[in-house]
Amino acid sequence: MRNLAVSGALIPIMLAAALFAAPLAAQDAAGTAPAQSVSIPGLSAPPMSARDLVTMPRLGAPMVNPAGTLAVYGVTTTDPESLTRSTAHYLLDLTQPGAGPVALDLGMKASSLAFGPGGRLYFLSSEHPEANAEARSRVWRISIDDAGRIGAPELVADTPGTDIAGFKLAPTGDAIALWGEVPRECPRFACPEATAAHLPGPGTGRLYDGAGGFYRHWDQWETPGTYSRVFVFGLENGMAVGDGVPVDGTDPANGLTGDTPTMPFGGGEDIAWAPDGEHLYFVARKADGAEPASTNFDIYVSDLSGAAPILLTAGNAATDTAPTPSPNGRYLAWLAMDRPTYEADRLSVRLLDLATGKARNLTADTDLSFGSLTWEADGKSLIATAQEVLDTPAFRIDPVSGAVARLDLMAGNEAHIANLAALPGGRLLFTRDSLGAPSELYLADAGQQGRPLTDVATTRMGTMASIVTRRFSFAGANGDTVWGQITRLADQTGPIPAILYIHGGPQGSFNDGWSSRWNPRVVASQGYAVISVDFHGSTGYGQAFTDAIRSDWGGKPLEDLQKGLTAALAADQQIDGSRACAMGASYGGYMVNWIAGQWADRFDCLIQHDGLFDMRSFYYSTEELWFPRWDFGGSYSEARETYERWNPANHVDQWKTPMLVVAGERDFRVPYTQGLQSFTALQERGIPSQLLVFPDENHWVLGPKNSLQWHNTVFAWLDRWLKQEKPETSE
Repeated sequence: MRNLAVSGALIPIMLAAALFAAPLAAQDAAGTAPAQSVSIPGLSAPPMSARDLVTMPRLGAPMVNPAGTLAVYGVTTTDPESLTRSTAHYLLDLTQPGAGPVALDLGMKASSLAFGPGGRLYFLSSEHPEANAEARSRVWRISIDDAGRIGAPELVADTPGTDIAGFKLAPTGDAIALWGEVPRECPRFACPEATAAHLPGPGTGRLYDGAGGFYRHWDQWETPGTYSRVFVFGLENGMAVGDGVPVDGTDPANGLTGDTPTMPFGGGEDIAWAPDGEHLYFVARKADGAEPASTNFDIYVSDLSGAAPILLTAGNAATDTAPTPSPNGRYLAWLAMDRPTYEADRLSVRLLDLATGKARNLTADTDLSFGSLTWEADGKSLIATAQEVLDTPAFRIDPVSGAVARLDLMAGNEAHIANLAALPGGRLLFTRDSLGAPSELYLADAGQQGRPLTDVATTRMGTMASIVTRRFSFAGANGDTVWGQITRLADQTGPIPAILYIHGGPQGSFNDGWSSRWNPRVVASQGYAVISVDFHGSTGYGQAFTDAIRSDWGGKPLEDLQKGLTAALAADQQIDGSRACAMGASYGGYMVNWIAGQWADRFDCLIQHDGLFDMRSFYYSTEELWFPRWDFGGSYSEARETYERWNPANHVDQWKTPMLVVAGERDFRVPYTQGLQSFTALQERGIPSQLLVFPDENHWVLGPKNSLQWHNTVFAWLDRWLKQEKPETSE
């Protein structure tokens, strides 16, 4: 029986290595013992520090060989002194319970590992055994046996003048798909002689045409005419041969122009080989003047002749993604939304019979939004993950009836299950992480719960002070049930200051999962109770709940946060509600700005990261226009009243709460000028404030040194206002 959470249930996060019955990973997981960074009554073990979080080993997604007997995975470690990162790889025998992983020495830095035929392992590397070789990304392979013995690296694909960004091997072993940045006019994979049309000179100015679509995206300025493109090469004696066949069509006039993998976050999941190696399925969105306002990702198929690809999802103007052919090649499954221009619409599972051309929506009657998809090895069922309340479990889907059954892969709460790989015999390989611990690798036999295979971070986490997480629910806006979580140190005594954590999206959730950025455990370890509330607009509660935030950004969500904070304080009497700060990023940062003008007397301090401040200037400076147009009911000129109704800039006369503002100069989603505007408003009113700007970060803070600085700055700001008898009143 699964331990289902109930309102007010207390869930201890147990991290002792003694919980695991099987031998774990052979690599040293203990690392450097965390230092006692703060003094908190009641603790016998040191609390987790910001440096602990930044240097915590990180498990990469596993890759499995075709027989399902071996897995390889990477572990990224961060040097505690220099904060430089490196990745080591390990081989694991999945047929031997209790087998320890074997470290692989590939002879060079490697990424994107994949098994190929003949017991070989393929990978990308920008290094070369020859010292004088030009630095660029190439595909290599090595021979490998079950004991982890490997041969010398062999070059598979090298394109002078062009980096290979990724690859996918054909199941038949006689072809390879390569992708990288290639001009659309180029008929072969590499055209280093091509000129950049947007750099006409003689100065350094970039020139963009209004009909060209994106001129900048996420954190990069665009290079018009150059796209992420896929070319298929034959393999002879393990070497890619020829110039490659473009799957978007050799002739741009009748082919497709767009990015594959999709930008900025697409990867190998956008590309899938047919089992017989005769076709390649891929995802793309047309790159034209309409692209910044379009969510119309489509699935295409190429016959590998160089002809224009065939559009398979022409009937859907919304998102189609994750093409997943069945093992016998008869069916193509994928994920699709129904409503164009809405990036948070429900993703249902679709199935196309490639023999008859008939397509069906398998999960039309299931109010879940699926986020990953794979076939079981025998092809009889699909396995998918979907967020459900605060967990992300796995589900089995019948391709005939569409029946959806939740799998019971973990004792207690599923938390966050990801990276599913279906193995022969009904086994499932997957990763699982939670609020209490980072990802580890698990293997579940048919019908059984998963057993741990790795100890990448568990033992190290067990040396630190434990936390507890309480899930709670309450009646929020419109009387709807709203869920939240309280995370704090298990043994802490005395009144505990409160932190209201506000998630971004806004169609998102602070669910039961690990984060290397906004991590409740590391904040709680500084002596705070972290309270998160999945307000209206959050995911995991059905599509109607997610949709409820549209044109109501500052309405129901604020009411839910207010009622949720009251409910959390009632649920845990140790929390001191008279000492409280609120913090959030992106939409969460918007809500912090909104709270500053609407709930000004409630908090001792605020932390606003990449938050929207002025809805008018935001609309005209962000890059993905479908997002504000959907959430506010049109463009700014079309829905001016709605934008201004929920505009924090209109209420700065009510601001009085000290605020820390954080921004990244490479953030094009919420341009850093939004942070500058809010900081100016704080300065004008003489409100205690600080501004932290990262010139080399985008919407997220990713660099290890920057992450450490972010945490140190945030913790100092919280301590300043919550751990003093009388907070300061001026800078």
